[in-house]
Amino acid sequence: GMEGMMSEEDMAALQNAQGVEASKLYLTQMVKHHEGAITMAQNEIKDGQFPDTVTVTRSVVTSRQQGIGAVDKILASL
Repeated sequence: GMEGMMSEEDMAALQNAQGVEASKLYLTQMVKHHEGAITMAQNEIKDGQFPDTVTVTRSVVTSRQQGIGAVDKILASL
């Protein structure tokens, strides 16, 4: 599948988790999801043919990196 997408096993683990463990699993998967979005965006920045799309894609990278930073702080506090 696409990078950053949850597998059936990941989904089952999340459904069966409770409390802090559920939060950790969810946040960890969100980081992977954001990392996948960054990879896709970087490919568009490198190979994109439309300047407006490349410009928007750069903002995707920035926002996802900021999101990962915020999630990392939350994970560290759990």
